[in-house]
Amino acid sequence: MTRKVLIIDDEDDIREVAALSLESVAGWEVITAGSGAQGLARAAEHQPDAILLDVMMPGMDGPTTFIELRKNPHTAKIPVLLLTAKVQSTDQRRFADLGVEAVLFKPFDPMTLSTQIESALGWS
Repeated sequence: MTRKVLIIDDEDDIREVAALSLESVAGWEVITAGSGAQGLARAAEHQPDAILLDVMMPGMDGPTTFIELRKNPHTAKIPVLLLTAKVQSTDQRRFADLGVEAVLFKPFDPMTLSTQIESALGWS
């Protein structure tokens, strides 16, 4: 079964590396969005199996985007993994309290990104 993952990140390089990684290593279909607002629209339209969401974005940040995803009945059940460069324990606790599936850290290893996602979501 081919998985479909939406990557929401304002950094072009991060989106491209993550997308290429998930497509080539795992064989998944990847949709990308460069902002929280664009991500909300793409999530509703494409109904991905999971969302990889950057924390720090201009305009609508990751936590706000996550809250908006949960408000929409069409996107409320999609598992979300936060992607962040923030590694402080207070930030990690705050992110976990939101109800995300996992927090992944930047910089990530493109060769193991799909394995990290599979592990966090219980995909085998």
